[in-house]
Amino acid sequence: MTTTTLPPSFARRKARILDQLGRPEEEYVDASPKGTVDAGIRELIGEVNALEGFVTTSSCAGRASVFLEGSKKIATTGEEVEEDEARKLAGVGGKGGGGAWLFVSHDPVPEDGGDVMEMLGLKRGSGEGDGEAGERLGGGDDDDDDDDDDDDAVRDIAAARLVHFKFEPMILHVLTASPEHAQLLLRCGLQAGFRESGAVSLTPAAGEQHATPMVAIRSMGLTFESLIGYQSDGDKIHCTVSSAYLRTLIRITNDRFIENTKRINRFRAALAEATKPVNEGENGWEDAQVRRERKRAEGLKRKEELRKQKQDSSGFGAVEDSTLEVALNTDFT
Repeated sequence: MTTTTLPPSFARRKARILDQLGRPEEEYVDASPKGTVDAGIRELIGEVNALEGFVTTSSCAGRASVFLEGSKKIATTGEEVEEDEARKLAGVGGKGGGGAWLFVSHDPVPEDGGDVMEMLGLKRGSGEGDGEAGERLGGGDDDDDDDDDDDDAVRDIAAARLVHFKFEPMILHVLTASPEHAQLLLRCGLQAGFRESGAVSLTPAAGEQHATPMVAIRSMGLTFESLIGYQSDGDKIHCTVSSAYLRTLIRITNDRFIENTKRINRFRAALAEATKPVNEGENGWEDAQVRRERKRAEGLKRKEELRKQKQDSSGFGAVEDSTLEVALNTDFT
C-alpha cells in the first residue's frame, strides 16, 4: 500500500483524538472504569497512531473484573412504575440501573495471601440483611424445605442483583482512512489470533466522498465469565462460591492474561512488518503481501538478466544455477 491523500474528515478526527491523547494524564478522561489509557497497550496505541491512515478511538488492554448488576426489581401486581424510573432499571445483562464495578484489574491478579473475597470486593455492601459475604445462596443442604420456601428462593433470585467475575481480552477500535487501510489492519489482527476482528462503515457516509471504516481488533476465545454472588433488597453481598473456587478463577485469569499479551505482541509485530517503509526510494509504506510479490518479481528479473549475460558472453545458453534460483526467488525478509 502506498501513501495517498487522506480524507479531510479522517484527518480532522485524528487531529482531535491525538490532541486528547496528548494531554497530561490527570486531565485525560475516557468512558472506561479506569478513565485513562491502559499501560499495557500504551506503546501499541502510540505505534498505531504514528502510522498514516490509522487512529485509535477506544481500547482496553484486557481486564479481570467483578461486576454487580444494576437493579432489576419491577413493580408487583397493582403497583405502577414511573417511566423515568423504569429507564433506570438494568437490562437483561445487568448493565445500567446502578450497576457497580467491585473490582477491576488490567494486570494479573495476585494469587497468594490476603482475603480473596475482600480483594475482589465481595464484602462490600450495606443493609441489615442476615447473610454475610461468603454465605452460600439457599442456606444449607436440607432437602426437606417445603414448596413455598423453594418458590420464595426462585423469586428472590429473579429480583437479585447478580455478581459476575469476568475476564475480557484486549479490544482495540481503530478508525481507518480507507477500506485498504482497514483490510491491512484486519489481516494483522486475524494473523495474531484476534479471530473475531471486524470492520463497519465500509461505504461512504451520507454527504461524504470517502469511506473511513472502523476496525475492531478483538477475540472472544479468551473471554470467560462466572456468577459468584448476589445482592438483594440492599442487603450485603452474598458470595455463592468458595474461596478455593475464586482462587481457581484467578489462576485461569492469569493464564489468559499471558496468552492475551502474546497475541498483542504478535499483532504489533505483524503491523510493523505490514507497514515497514519501502527502501527503494519510494515514500510511505506498502502491504506485506505486495512487498513479497515485488521482491519475487525483482528476483526473477535479475535471474533473467544474468542468464542473458551468460548467453551473450559464451554464445550458448547457460546451465541453470539452482542455487542462484533459490536465492533470488526466496524472500527472507
